[in-house]
Amino acid sequence: MSRRPWPALLAVAVAAVAPGSARAQDAAAGAPAASPARADGPPERADGPPARAAAPPGRVSPKAAPRRVIFDLPQTLVLADRNHPNVAEARARLRMVRAQLDEAHTAPFSQFKMTGGFALAPEIMGSHVYSPNTDVSLTSSLGVAWQATIDGVVPLWTFGKISHLWEAAEANVKVHEQGVELQRDLVRLEVRRAYYGLQLARDGKLLLGDARKQLGDAETTLQKKIDADEADPIDLLKLQTFASELAVREAEADRYVAIARAGLRFYTGVGDLDIPDAPLTRPEHVLGPLDKYLAAARLYRPELKQAAAGLEARTALVNLAQSNLFPDVGLGMSVGVSAAPEIADQLNPFVQDPANYFRYGAALVFQWKLDLLPRAAQLRQAEAQLEEMRATRRYALGGVGTEVEIAYAEVVDWSQRLAAYERSVQTARRWLIRAQQGVDVGTLEAKEILEPAKTYALARFNVLSATMELDLAMAKLARATGWDAIAPRGR
Repeated sequence: MSRRPWPALLAVAVAAVAPGSARAQDAAAGAPAASPARADGPPERADGPPARAAAPPGRVSPKAAPRRVIFDLPQTLVLADRNHPNVAEARARLRMVRAQLDEAHTAPFSQFKMTGGFALAPEIMGSHVYSPNTDVSLTSSLGVAWQATIDGVVPLWTFGKISHLWEAAEANVKVHEQGVELQRDLVRLEVRRAYYGLQLARDGKLLLGDARKQLGDAETTLQKKIDADEADPIDLLKLQTFASELAVREAEADRYVAIARAGLRFYTGVGDLDIPDAPLTRPEHVLGPLDKYLAAARLYRPELKQAAAGLEARTALVNLAQSNLFPDVGLGMSVGVSAAPEIADQLNPFVQDPANYFRYGAALVFQWKLDLLPRAAQLRQAEAQLEEMRATRRYALGGVGTEVEIAYAEVVDWSQRLAAYERSVQTARRWLIRAQQGVDVGTLEAKEILEPAKTYALARFNVLSATMELDLAMAKLARATGWDAIAPRGR
């Protein structure tokens, strides 16, 4: 979600502390200073939007109960992992390659086939020396004849063909296992982006709502002063202009809320999903040195694991191509039976009898495909693909390292910005208080409070926006390293 429209949105919230506002006078009288940011935990929210009680996961208010079910960020991530189409597609591919691995394990030992059939055979008597039947008898009485044969080869020595095939299939499974993790990480990042964006939109809307309420009080007070000739009517026109602009920005906030919720519903597959009514908080994870995250990426990043598994698969395929240059040795076995009761059984072993027999046998056999030149070319192809995969792995290592450094720099950037914005809130508050005190003692005109009020309102929103950007930057770092536990968990 873009945050660019929001500074303008909060800039018009100066009506919250407009001249004559009772809320502004209270703030000038004794508003506490904002608590400084802490390196070991979330900042105090004295300068943020009004506090909201966090609803427990799975519970909603009675008004929203018929339409919405509350899920916090971990529950939302679980739903996205379960229901997102990209993750489901990756899991389906993983099931397919696991089935291919099962096929690779069983195919070499399943080289058997069975043939058979039934037919009608005429009555034929006699032997190879004499038969009382002539060819006329072929059209007389008929009987049922049948045959069945089973034959095949059990491999004994294949020069590594079977083992290398298994290695390649197992490595392919590893590639697709990390493919599931890759899709899951991408989906998690998008879910977090929508989740944090929804929290920011609601926090900004809450700040605007509070400003509109105070604006109404300020208009009433200012109108009374105008009626008593104690204020300038132009100031009232300014407030009314601010009120109109504020209504526009609230509608914009509603749009961002709807967009973020629609995204979460798509990612999770839950049509009535909503999140707890809790404010944004900074990440719990304390940023460490860069080397720590580079090492984590080498351990956890799915793309690097995919590249390593792909290298294993290509190496196994090269070995398989080398093995294809050699013959296969195995144990050949065959069993066959044929019966035709209407045909005389020939008992002489030197007479071939295709109608009545029972045969079985086993032998040491080999098969050698002598297309050596094409197979040598296949070996060179496999070696080229192996070298390609090595280059891909080097590219992945370099690219992942660059991604980690960029994500790390973004976290550092937004951490520093958030600290600066928190200091600006404190400074703007002191400026506002002093301006209000000047108005109270008569050293400043009421309109002089407008600029510090605008600066203070903008600084408050900048803190909210920077908190969301810091959460998102930490989520990007979690994605870049594959270390999902460092991503903010929300509330």
